[in-house]
Amino acid sequence: MLARSRNQLYETIRDMIVAEEDGQLAGVGGLHIVWDTIAEVRTLAVAKNATRNHIGSEIVTRLIDEGKKIGVETFFTLTYQPEFFFSLGFREVTKDKLPQKIWKECIDCPKFPNCDEIAMILMENE
Repeated sequence: MLARSRNQLYETIRDMIVAEEDGQLAGVGGLHIVWDTIAEVRTLAVAKNATRNHIGSEIVTRLIDEGKKIGVETFFTLTYQPEFFFSLGFREVTKDKLPQKIWKECIDCPKFPNCDEIAMILMENE
């Protein structure tokens, strides 16, 4: 997961949803709107003791539903867990299929420009 400064966290806090289970933090995920019809599913994490409880898929489903309500047609993610996103209807694409604007945060990543995350996309009209 891309490290974020405290400032970045505060700037994007409204993009995030949090899942709780038995009063404990179980997961988190965010939807970052890039353009009018495209958004990134990002910062998805599930607590180790909450995996296999469908919390991750519920978070992504809610983020996608929220995006659709405001007109988002294309959702993408950069991930190390392609099987998970594949199970939710995403498909793998080459990174050059993603808009250049997403790379503005990548410049701060220690892996830049040799990103080893897998780009995946979900399009409403497919």
